Amino acid sequence: MMSIFLTIALCTILILAAVQDLRVQKIPNLLTYPTMGMGVIYHSVTNGLDGFLFAATGLAAGIGLLIVPYIMGGMGAGDAKLMGAIGAVVGPKGVFTAFLFSAIIGGIYALLLILLRPQLRRGLVERHVMTLKTFVFTRQFIPIPAAEDVKKPKLCYGIAIALGTLLYISLELSGYNPII
Repeated sequence: MMSIFLTIALCTILILAAVQDLRVQKIPNLLTYPTMGMGVIYHSVTNGLDGFLFAATGLAAGIGLLIVPYIMGGMGAGDAKLMGAIGAVVGPKGVFTAFLFSAIIGGIYALLLILLRPQLRRGLVERHVMTLKTFVFTRQFIPIPAAEDVKKPKLCYGIAIALGTLLYISLELSGYNPII
């Protein structure tokens, strides 16, 4: 169980990161690096070497979970660093659970963006129908790319990370242990 200080600090940082990501599509290092340090220092001071290993493993796991999507261009480095900072505070099992909640929320968020934009929705359906027709007639899977003039919506994944982690924290505080 996290201390009340750590819980309040992490919740505040998550809210600030989500607002910043929504406003400028960036999560600043000024939020992520101090949070990483806070988690490592707190756990090291309170639990010694075990605490240090707990925080360091959580930090590495958090970054590791999002490093591939970052390398592939699917999200920003701030998202990966934010997940690492979360890991430094909640540890490896906690960051994995927060990541799963964030992925679910991120999927719902992306689906809502598509559903709320008729132009995107129409283009998506048309492309998939054309891909299916091509497959039926040629027996070759040839995906139809999106038109270049269609403006893609910006998915601020920091919001999903914040909401997923806040959900994890609230479940932990309520006594429900969502850790796998």
